Amino acid sequence: MNENTNNTKIRIPFNRPALTGNEMRYVSEAVARGHISGDGIFTKKCHAFLEQVIGAKKALLTTSCTHALEMAAILLDIQSGDEVISPSFTFVSTINAFALRGAQPIFADIRADTLNIDENRIEELITPRTKAIVVVHYAGVGAEMDPIMRIADAHGIPVIEDNSHGLFGAYKGRALGTFGCMATQSFHETKNIHCGEGGALLINDARFIQRAEIIREKGTNRSRFFRGEIDKYTWVDIGSSYLPSDMLAAFLYAQLESHDIIQRKRQCIWDRYFQHLQSLAREGHFSLPTVPAHCQQPYHMFYLLMPSAKHQQELIAHLKIHGIYSVFHYLPLHLSGMGQRFGGKAGDCPVTEDISYRLLRLPFYNDLTEADQEDIMRSIADWVDGTSSAS
Repeated sequence: MNENTNNTKIRIPFNRPALTGNEMRYVSEAVARGHISGDGIFTKKCHAFLEQVIGAKKALLTTSCTHALEMAAILLDIQSGDEVISPSFTFVSTINAFALRGAQPIFADIRADTLNIDENRIEELITPRTKAIVVVHYAGVGAEMDPIMRIADAHGIPVIEDNSHGLFGAYKGRALGTFGCMATQSFHETKNIHCGEGGALLINDARFIQRAEIIREKGTNRSRFFRGEIDKYTWVDIGSSYLPSDMLAAFLYAQLESHDIIQRKRQCIWDRYFQHLQSLAREGHFSLPTVPAHCQQPYHMFYLLMPSAKHQQELIAHLKIHGIYSVFHYLPLHLSGMGQRFGGKAGDCPVTEDISYRLLRLPFYNDLTEADQEDIMRSIADWVDGTSSAS
């Protein structure tokens, strides 16, 4: 049982990492093999899985999705003065990886339905300095990739998919993470498939593969040495240490091989929320997530869009009193301290500014029990009854 700083006992956390059964056995096997640094046998198993199941030309595990994004920025040769278009409604890593290379963030607004980047607002943001468009598949629901790719191709601008929410999601039958020249994955403990902390770079353009291996190996050509292609390795490019331990990869592989079971569990949880909360949504107490028919979602999260920021805060407080931990999500990056230093100001992204203060995420994890979920929904209904009575 968790406990927060005001001594309210949290019975139902927002997230709880779950095991599938083989994690510890595979970690022990990795140790017994005597290779627990990067690119051991379990790392290679994870690479093969992602390449075969997702369809990327090359998958490379990284220590985080943040580091995968940083690799993408290096591979695109992002430099000072370049501009990178990104939704304002995202985690800071999405744009921070490019800002680290000197890029100017250009913040785009989102659609009011899927909360993904508004494809109709992208072209007006493109200038001769635009060097990349970063797309985030919010909650694992695919952004409108057909028009986005048409715009990008027309201007010769590469697209990076931040697919941290979208593993096993699809847009019009095609796997998320396979549209842009590169995509990034997260295996943080809050994700469907996790290893505590971890990520991956998916490469769909073969031109980037060899350099990606070098950047990931501290700027050396050590990967070629291990494959027997050269007799010595040396420093050939910039890079850093982006390889996760093979123990983490062992843990991750146990999760990946059980992905069907994990996804079925999460679908049941998502569907139960959606079905049982529909009546309250129809009454106007909140809105439920929108998933277009042409998008196959991976059931990454469940959220409510409250009528106002006041309603959001009141429901979060009500659930906490009852031992249930719900959370808000992204605050607008363009209004943050750093965002304003890059020129962001109020009114730039009105949909983001509205929705970010109304969104409330409910507890969602692989072993959330039906009884606990019923408790959550009963507490929501009680809060609705209380607010209706007060008015």
